[in-house]
Amino acid sequence: MTADPDSLAADVRTGNRAALARAITWAESTRPEHRAAAQTVLTALADCAGAAKRIGITGPPGVGKSTFIEALGTFLTGRGMKVAVLAIDPSSSRTQGSILGDKTRMPDLAADPDAFIRPSPSSGALGGAGRKTREAILICEGAGFDVVIVETVGVGQSETLAADMTDTFLALMLPGAGDELQGVKKGIIEIADILVVNKADGDNAERARRAAKDLKAAIHILQPGETVWQTPVLTCSALKKERIGEVWETVEAHRAAMKEAGKFEARRRDQRVSWLKAMLEERVMEAFEADGGAKDALKRLEDDVASGAVPAGAAADEIIAAWRNP
Repeated sequence: MTADPDSLAADVRTGNRAALARAITWAESTRPEHRAAAQTVLTALADCAGAAKRIGITGPPGVGKSTFIEALGTFLTGRGMKVAVLAIDPSSSRTQGSILGDKTRMPDLAADPDAFIRPSPSSGALGGAGRKTREAILICEGAGFDVVIVETVGVGQSETLAADMTDTFLALMLPGAGDELQGVKKGIIEIADILVVNKADGDNAERARRAAKDLKAAIHILQPGETVWQTPVLTCSALKKERIGEVWETVEAHRAAMKEAGKFEARRRDQRVSWLKAMLEERVMEAFEADGGAKDALKRLEDDVASGAVPAGAAADEIIAAWRNP
């Protein structure tokens, strides 16, 4: 395998896993030469962009995300599809917690020749994690994957970020009813295209059924009556691989409904523009941080702003002026 970007892109197209991993590593790197090489690869693969079905999956700790993703992934590869699993986890480098996309948590899928699992990069910043994951999606599409699953932690803004780079956003819920649903964030219900109550087996089966009923009632209140897609609430047991097929059928139904209403391509277009703005913000911040005059002005004014002596807006104007007029 060569390190030449154009040749690497050609290798990625063949599905070469080493080439795929190296291309994603370049995209994740902070080294300028790697970033430049990654952009060359992405440009060479541009004709493949958007080819995969992009699925976002979130859920609180303990909901069984890894088990669910493995069950769904093996279900899809069993039907002849190639599946990639990526992750957004800006907290991993700070908390040293479990890393999303951990292959040891999905042993069957990790061993599947038609699957590719990429652990989350330790970016420590949501924006950086978003860029890396977006570019990894495009590289996986260039490698011919039919489905790209983006896994995210069920905290903070990572869910909104994942929803903004996928076609269908699925939220996993724990079995429970009544008071236990008080902790379900309103925002998740509003952005999720599909809700799935996992662990609907054994003693949890009835609790899962009640949770689904309560979630449906919440959706009825939160969502307008006239909408292209009314968020469905399903139950499944990822551990026992029960009703996974129904979940996938619902994903396909959502995709079909969005396409029929003309909203699928509109969502993709909006996402591409959003990606452009995010990339621009990142590039501007990188240029700012590399400018000595701006950094000196920031350092000089930080204490004044912290003490309240100088308004933040006035300080920002002075810093920008130092940046524009070195």
